[in-house]
Amino acid sequence: MAVLELDSNNFEQTIKDNDFVVVDFWAPWCGPCRSFAPTFEKVSEDHEDIVFAKINTEAQQELAAHFQIRSIPTLMIFREQVIIFSQPGALPERSFRELLSKAAELDMEEVRRQVAEQQTAQNG
Repeated sequence: MAVLELDSNNFEQTIKDNDFVVVDFWAPWCGPCRSFAPTFEKVSEDHEDIVFAKINTEAQQELAAHFQIRSIPTLMIFREQVIIFSQPGALPERSFRELLSKAAELDMEEVRRQVAEQQTAQNG
């Protein structure tokens, strides 16, 4: 599957319609972003079950602000519409593959339970 370009028009629908989405926040002027792009592309070709997407933070400043992106590249992983990973920095290919593997193994029922507990504690 090709890497999708996300913007404010297709972002929400992409997250809703897919159980596993990996988003790369990047910018054209960012050297580490450009050097990570081939790794992102290569790994995406091995995972037909995962949607890989990029958000250009220059063109999509609203989305970048919404997710409080402070440095790029930032990788964000959504599973079943829940953010399970968000971290700045380009990853080596092996680490990126390991991260995806761990993300796939997560028990999303347990994740949702923990999120609900945290929200209850915050609103308590």
